[in-house]
Amino acid sequence: MFAAMNAISPASSILESAGVDPKRAEAILGDALQGADDGELFVERSESESFLFDDGRLKSAAYDSTEGFGLRVVAGETAGYAHASEISEAAIARAADSARLAKRGYSGVAAEAPRATNAKFYGDENPLASPDFSDKVGLLQEIDAWCRARDPRVVQVMASLAGERRAVEILRADGRLIRDVRPLARINIQLTVEKDGKRESGYSGAGGRAGFEAWITPDRWQEQAEEALRQALVNLDAIPCPAGEMDVVLGPGWNGVLLHEAVGHGLEGDFNRKGTSAFSGRIGERVAAPGVTVFDDGAIQGRRGSLTVDDEGTPTGRTVLIEDGILVGYMHDRMSARLMGLAATGNGRRQSYAHMPMPRMTNTGMLGGDTPREEMIASTKRGLYCANFGGGQVDITNGKFVFQCTEAYLIEDGKVTTPVKGATLIGDGPSALTRVTMIGDDFCFDNGVGVCGKGGQSVPVGVGQPSLKITGLTVGGTSV
Repeated sequence: MFAAMNAISPASSILESAGVDPKRAEAILGDALQGADDGELFVERSESESFLFDDGRLKSAAYDSTEGFGLRVVAGETAGYAHASEISEAAIARAADSARLAKRGYSGVAAEAPRATNAKFYGDENPLASPDFSDKVGLLQEIDAWCRARDPRVVQVMASLAGERRAVEILRADGRLIRDVRPLARINIQLTVEKDGKRESGYSGAGGRAGFEAWITPDRWQEQAEEALRQALVNLDAIPCPAGEMDVVLGPGWNGVLLHEAVGHGLEGDFNRKGTSAFSGRIGERVAAPGVTVFDDGAIQGRRGSLTVDDEGTPTGRTVLIEDGILVGYMHDRMSARLMGLAATGNGRRQSYAHMPMPRMTNTGMLGGDTPREEMIASTKRGLYCANFGGGQVDITNGKFVFQCTEAYLIEDGKVTTPVKGATLIGDGPSALTRVTMIGDDFCFDNGVGVCGKGGQSVPVGVGQPSLKITGLTVGGTSV
């Protein structure tokens, strides 16, 4: 209902619809970039909405529409950036005057422009357009009632929908105006169950770059509700996790978040250029066990982290980072690539027009192998099977991590036995990769719910992996 008021048209130019002649904007940008190494005018218009249904009623419904631009001038390792929520020729000229201060007498050579692409991942998909407001609220009511009727132990249901449609234009110094439209939708369900005075929760969600229709059919949302209920009921029977060094089997999909955090950030170009990553200067070295191949791919259509072009205008694609255990590459934006004498990989991302781009992951994963998960478990005398992760913390400089398991089980004599709670995995990314002894044949991506934070900016990402067996990880527990 209210979401249709300011619908974005993918065919119209944001600059022109704001009354700005693209040629005038090009002239202002070209003057600001004279003698600079790089830079661009990034223009954005977005609209988003969210609904939260909790405790049997609609708790919140929000709609937001924003637009603005950011102008960047790059001179060496220095970048000047100015942004505004007003898209006008006068505002762009003021921003150019501020950003050009980064040069301060600097005289460089303009970097080669991003290569062109004919790809267009997304077109008219608009999560805000359909279904309408009342139908979305009705869907959340239906989810709430269905979950409560599904099991008498369900005492609380929290269901939410979130969608956005973002249109961006990137004006380069050569006059090329690169456009991209980026839909994004997500559904989340969290259930709390109670038995004998004990309460536990379970969560599941799904989403990606398409309209809501892809995730709100009954079979799709019921799948998420059943998964949330299953996790909650498992946790009801969980015992405190014992601590110690164990062999660990990780389930596929979302558990790739450990790879993302413990390894992925360390393979971003800016950390390696500055020498602050555990992987700095190690190209060509063995950093993982044979068979471990890690990649980042922003060109998988529909995935949460996928983009036609990154936020500098570079087409996205697949970048192999670790190949058969050997470090072969990093992820770069244009600045890190230029300063390291390498090619940009389409990983320059920003949260919004109010932020400068930096090297960021898109969809990061590890390729599958040929070992069934059952074989990994059968080969484990005493260990932990981690089916799902929660949050975690990582130190980029050494790769040390602490991750919480939201669903885990003991492995005893080659069999999955008792569910445990309070389990944490403790280790470091580079070391953990060398301890991978089995790689599963069940690779998959997560369900489309990942959000990555770096430098105060958050962007949607995807993670994926097959099941893995890692020997000798430290497991923190609550059993005494």
